Amino acid sequence: MLTTIIIIFVVGYLAIALEETIKVNKTASALITGVLCWTAYVLYSSETELVVEELSAHLGEISEILFFLLGAMTIVELIDAHEGFAIITERIKTRNPVYLLWIICILTFFLSALLDNLTTSIVMVSLLRKIMPEGEQRKLMAGMIIIAANSGGAWSPIGDVSTTMLWIGGQVSTFAIITNLIIPSMVSLAVPLLYMTFAMKGSLKAIPIQPGSVASPIFDAENGVSRGQGRLMLYAGVTGLLFVPIFKTVTHLPPYMGMLLSLGALWVLSEILHSDKDEEDRLPYTPAYALSKIDVPSILFFLGILAAVGVLEATNVLSDLAARLDALVGNLDVIVVVIGAVSAIVDNVPVVAAAMGMYDIDTYPTDHKLWEFMAYCAGTGGSMLVIGSAAGVAVMGIEKLDFIWYLKKIAFLAMIGYLAGAGVYLLMF
Repeated sequence: MLTTIIIIFVVGYLAIALEETIKVNKTASALITGVLCWTAYVLYSSETELVVEELSAHLGEISEILFFLLGAMTIVELIDAHEGFAIITERIKTRNPVYLLWIICILTFFLSALLDNLTTSIVMVSLLRKIMPEGEQRKLMAGMIIIAANSGGAWSPIGDVSTTMLWIGGQVSTFAIITNLIIPSMVSLAVPLLYMTFAMKGSLKAIPIQPGSVASPIFDAENGVSRGQGRLMLYAGVTGLLFVPIFKTVTHLPPYMGMLLSLGALWVLSEILHSDKDEEDRLPYTPAYALSKIDVPSILFFLGILAAVGVLEATNVLSDLAARLDALVGNLDVIVVVIGAVSAIVDNVPVVAAAMGMYDIDTYPTDHKLWEFMAYCAGTGGSMLVIGSAAGVAVMGIEKLDFIWYLKKIAFLAMIGYLAGAGVYLLMF
């Protein structure tokens, strides 16, 4: 039984990693892998009812993550529909490439912590395309956005899916993950940023900004949204996201409950803001429309891969793997650093999901160094390859970054930043 399940999982994992080569969307591969793993488990097992109960238990844990992401994505889409992000990005006026690099990287770092690294990278690269001419400079900036987005998402419970999984699973708490990882995460960005400060030369050519672009939005109170409405939705959306960790701390309810409460409040606010418009004009600003724009394939990808990992956990494959790694390597810190490097090759979500199954929370309780270090390594390690993170894949698609170009120009910077941040975290302990 175990051999069959492992073969299915490995083949599915390879299909996900080789998505661009085999031309099959990773969501399809993940869903098939998840279902086939559970199918093999139940067919080989003599206790069918027990397997079904285990599936239900794992599905409950997975659903918490999916509903959390669903709420967060919808809130971000609502802010974007009301041109909320443009309120921030339109203030960037500098034509000095070094100043622009620092502004964009710092803004990306903190926005990723408040929103998430994927959304922030898309917003910032879209802005970059409006204010910088196409060329080597812009590609270098886009590469730095990937590093900044992943570094910013690692230290926030809502900034990166892998950190969110650890937070929802109870492995890390809000205050501890922020206070203990913000400095290593800053270092992981600061090292490559300082290098790029001296490497980037020249000045920017002026690009005419088109009305209605990210950098110059059209605010129309009659037919669209006013500047005041955009600002209100930005503040309300960010406040709603920041409210989630507070809600969890006060009520001890799962984080997705706080996220759904914030979404409901923003839903009501959007209805009030556009109550004077007719149905057709109001539609683009409604949460119902925002729900149609969220990245549903990503939600289903998480469902499939987490379901597959659930089988490995239920059959004790992961706990056995952890024991073998401990015996072979011996040093837990080295193991976690390797996990971070592996997340650059494959998505950090299944890597962290597997690690959560490898190590028992009773042995390594909440806020143990293992979990915090894993959040850092999995979050920032993905920057070493352009395909190693959701932010990297998104920027790669928008800016048409070449894998080999990224490997030559950005990978080394990301690696030294990753190792520097890891060293700082270990020194802190």
